[in-house]
Amino acid sequence: MDLGLKGKTALVLASSKGLGKATALQLALEGANVAVLGREERTIRKTADEIAQASGTAPIALVADITQAGDIDRAVQATVERFGGLDILINNSGGPKPGKFDQLSDEHWQSAFELTLLSYIRAIRAALPHMRERGFGRIVNFTSSSIKEPIDNLMLSSTFRVGVVGLAKSLAADLAKEGILINTVGPGRFATDRILELDEANAERSGQPLEQVQAAAAALIPAGRYGTPEEFGKLVAFLASPANSYMTGQSLLIDGGAVRAI
Repeated sequence: MDLGLKGKTALVLASSKGLGKATALQLALEGANVAVLGREERTIRKTADEIAQASGTAPIALVADITQAGDIDRAVQATVERFGGLDILINNSGGPKPGKFDQLSDEHWQSAFELTLLSYIRAIRAALPHMRERGFGRIVNFTSSSIKEPIDNLMLSSTFRVGVVGLAKSLAADLAKEGILINTVGPGRFATDRILELDEANAERSGQPLEQVQAAAAALIPAGRYGTPEEFGKLVAFLASPANSYMTGQSLLIDGGAVRAI
């Protein structure tokens, strides 16, 4: 299936590793021009080189902190200057500090807001003029399965990820008539560094071996395993493509059937 991504330009936030990197790779494999973005120059340049080698494209590596408004604006502008426009925005961020309510300070709440919600708002605001200029746009927001079911010990994530859903649902009604579609994806447990960190924290807290914690988590997933970043990236590539011409304002769980909520 041809997704129609050849010649389209995508900016993928927080794409030095994990689900962001996997998505950038899938977009590049489909022929899109890709800008990858991360805070550490060495890591993000390595990611760009790996994507170039695998796809035969020429992605650009942008060093930026998505919690800084100026960095996001500069990243969008650099993408437009390099490729002549911007068609696709993939909003992604690292996860905020884990913890229960009584363990979190005002500073924790503020930093989580800036990381997981405000950064998306700023990126959308910066990208929209370029999408409107082309009469085409695709925005995909990464959240987590907490948009349907709060996750124990992830109070900050469970709170602000739902805000992203509200943002996308509200924007969808205004943007669809301009040819701009916006959707949200909620990954469950994927084999990424972030999930490994959470599993290690759970193992330390419970006093159980890491392997036992991971086996117990996988047993709760009807698919019987963690997802692979490649599986995730393929679905996002479709949502970000012209092949997705009618779906907007939706929130999709990609979790192997783990969340039972309707």
